[in-house]
Formats: sequence, C-alpha cells, structure tokens
Amino acid sequence: MRLTVLERGHRLRTKALFTLVRLVSRQPVVDAVKLALYRREFYGAGELTHEAMRGPSAWSVGDRELMAAFVSTVNQTPFCTAAHSATSRLWYGDDAKVTATLTDLQTAPIDEGLRATLGLLAKLTREHDVNPDDIRAVLAHGVSPAQISDALAVCLAFNITDRLADAFGFDLASPEAMTAGARYLLKRGYR
Repeated sequence: MRLTVLERGHRLRTKALFTLVRLVSRQPVVDAVKLALYRREFYGAGELTHEAMRGPSAWSVGDRELMAAFVSTVNQTPFCTAAHSATSRLWYGDDAKVTATLTDLQTAPIDEGLRATLGLLAKLTREHDVNPDDIRAVLAHGVSPAQISDALAVCLAFNITDRLADAFGFDLASPEAMTAGARYLLKRGYR
C-alpha cells in the first residue's frame, strides 16, 4: 500500500530538507528517508538501526551493510537489497564481492566467519528460529559472541525495515539515487 502522505505530509522544515537533498544530490529523496522523517515516534527504529549499523563492533561497516543487504535479499525486499548492497559496494570498493555474496553464499569470496554468520541470519530470517547448535557452528568459525550479537542486531533492524518497505510499497530508486543514498549513509549513518 503506497501512502500518499509520505509524498506530501511532511512539515515545512522537512520539505525544505528534501528540496536541499534533491538540489545537492540531483536525485529524488528515497522512500526510506521519507518514512523515517514523517513520524519519528512511529519509526523509532532509527536509533536501533544506527546502533546496529554504526555502533562499536568488530564487524566493519561494509560487513554490516552486507548483512543488511543479505537479510533483505532473503526477505525478497528489492528496495533494501539495492540500498544496502550499494552501501556495501562503496565501503568495500568491490562490486563483485557483494554481488557474489548475494547470489551464492557458499561460493562467495568472503571469510568463513562472515559466511557462517550470514547463514545464521538467513536461517533466522526464514525460519524465525535458531538453536544453540546454530550458534556453536558460527563460533567454531572464529566469530566471537559479541560479533554474533552485533549481527543479530543487524538482522532485527532489517527484518523490521524490510517489512515496512514492503508494507508501504517503497519504490526502487535508480542506481544513481541508491549510490547517492549510500554515500550519505557512509558519511552520516542512520540518524
């Protein structure tokens, strides 16, 4: 369901910000930003997402962006997959690595700890359940308990965001708009 209020229901200050974004980036404001700034009290996931994606972690920003893109791929959410794969690509400077990971996790050119972690996130996203054996399998690949916790926070944030994107019918922006958004996310985070 596409909400027209996201197109024209913002306060004057927010509309001015959108105008500035369009002038500077030469790209439209993407739907995720429109939702996040429409009713901050409704979409309070901004702080949760910022902490998961930019808080202290042994995972790099690129790794966490790849996790977000991967969870979004499992959820079949095109907007979030495109947005976070663009951000991950910019961070890594490696389009092939991101594409390969989202296409075939088993043959992707990533380390085994990240592969095992993404497998855990896929299982949790699909089945809504993981067990102690699943966690032990990830730990066996050298991933720390703190890294598992951080990855689960990314999974939580993007399972929420993916469902909102699907429910509100987020438009898939152009690759140029996604790249502009990715640059912003790398510079400013999710606040």
